[in-house]
Amino acid sequence: MFLAVDAGNSNTVFGLYDQQQWRHVWRTRSLLEEPMAFHLTDRIAGDSDAVPAERDRYERLLRLWLLEANIPVTAIQSIVISSVVPELTPTLRTTLARLFNLEPIVVGPAIYPALPLQVLRPYAIGTDLVANALAAHLRYQKNCVVVDFGTALTFTTVTAEGQIAGVAIAPGLKTAVRSLFSNTAQLPEVPLVMPESALGTSTAHAIQAGVILGYEGLVRSLISRIRTEMNGDCLAVATGGMVSAIPSLYPDYVEVVPHLTLDGIREIGLRV
Repeated sequence: MFLAVDAGNSNTVFGLYDQQQWRHVWRTRSLLEEPMAFHLTDRIAGDSDAVPAERDRYERLLRLWLLEANIPVTAIQSIVISSVVPELTPTLRTTLARLFNLEPIVVGPAIYPALPLQVLRPYAIGTDLVANALAAHLRYQKNCVVVDFGTALTFTTVTAEGQIAGVAIAPGLKTAVRSLFSNTAQLPEVPLVMPESALGTSTAHAIQAGVILGYEGLVRSLISRIRTEMNGDCLAVATGGMVSAIPSLYPDYVEVVPHLTLDGIREIGLRV
């Protein structure tokens, strides 16, 4: 069995792949502590690899998930970690190596030359975006933009030849709503559901209209602009935890692939 780990700014996703499919996908918060507190605990504990509390939390969760799925730890034969949270990467590497007695592969610039992908500015692009680009390139073999609805809303464009042409990044849906909630005195945090009208008749409805319908236009506009810059030839594929928040965009995509990032992490593992 293959274990893919996608550590994002909000959540860390663990995907267990076996018999040509993702058998189990588990999700948890990435960090329980703020980054500064994380480093402070590190120094106090004298542990240069990981914060013990975080490391133990991940180990407990993994043991519980595997127990519930009736999967022994010895069944895991390969592990690949993609992390865009530098504070978390050593914790995951240490925890997984100890639990499974395997050294995980950590996605990064050192391994990009082994991929059938040209990564421009390898030290300036998130490993999750590289995984997205690789998965899309292998899946379609055409110019493609991956729209990933996560903590950030990202647009990663890869050419038919396998070159990452560029990336656009906007705040994610939840990030936008939380920014309103955190920085205003009277605006509440609201559920992200598609409103029936752009004419908000309540505060919650008004925020939904502004954010959801606004992002609908943002996504369509960026896809259109990217297609123009790619001479009109560019598929769009969507992924990410918040992709279902704007179902009206589904006709704009060639496909919605919930686990595209995990697919890319797995493909990296096959080539390194």
